Amino acid sequence: MSFFAIFFALLLEQARPLSPDNPVHHLATAWRRWVRRSLDAGQSEHGWMAWAAAAVAPALLVALVHWLLLPFSDLLVFVWTAAVLYVTLGFRQFSHHFTAIRQALESGDEATARSELARWRGTELEDQSRPELLRHVIEHSALQAHRHVFGVLLAYAVLAVLGLGPAGAVLYRMAESLARRWQPRLEDAPSQAAQRAAAQAWLWIDHLPARATALAFAVVGNFEEAIAAWRSDVGRFGNPNDGIVLAATAGAINVRLGGQVLNPAEAQGTGWTEGREPQLAHLASLVGLVWRSVVLWLLLLALTTMAHSVG
Repeated sequence: MSFFAIFFALLLEQARPLSPDNPVHHLATAWRRWVRRSLDAGQSEHGWMAWAAAAVAPALLVALVHWLLLPFSDLLVFVWTAAVLYVTLGFRQFSHHFTAIRQALESGDEATARSELARWRGTELEDQSRPELLRHVIEHSALQAHRHVFGVLLAYAVLAVLGLGPAGAVLYRMAESLARRWQPRLEDAPSQAAQRAAAQAWLWIDHLPARATALAFAVVGNFEEAIAAWRSDVGRFGNPNDGIVLAATAGAINVRLGGQVLNPAEAQGTGWTEGREPQLAHLASLVGLVWRSVVLWLLLLALTTMAHSVG
């Protein structure tokens, strides 16, 4: 059932993508803000309490609905799982930015590409060279593919095996959202305790998914170069989990990544990976890498489903 729920959710998301201004997004935002106002009192324990209420409580609610539906109908369980995956999983939640940037670069309109990347990242961009612009697009696109697709898939699969249904997908996306939104540079930032809790929890939750994504990129890309970059170039990026994904991406498609970051609040890297200077062709290589990884994931899930059915 997991394979068919994921496959159906991906098909539905491609045919009818969720608008950024959708009710689920508004509900999650309102819940996150209510928790911050109600539970964040500034102490360390309050920070963790606020994070647990904001991220774990929705996941447990999703698991509860899953348990309540189990005695009634497998079809209802399937519909519920597919619905949750539909709102948490998918390319179309970010691919319109990538497509707009790619089209602008192909037509030579670097100003529009720079403006679209700034809007996507939510930060100001200085005038940068074309290779630097391409590097930022590749890095951000690879991380978004990981956070919107591959990380969600693994988190869902792990907790589904434990009997929690699609709760893993919700926990992963809420944890990522809190780590991104609970930052000091934002106007409605919570206390430092809540910021530290969100950042630390995200490092823990993304630990296994980041490595699974990097391994998938290595398998479907240049395996030897990806593994070598994974081993030697992770420290060139600030966040260790992001560093693993980006290092594997660099090796898999032979592109030079790293260096100066766009957002001053992000941890700085220490240099560049090995590889060729970023070129427009690398965007197509990245798209191919991501889609081959999706096929690999679906194949593994299909084989797992078949083995479970036979067993």
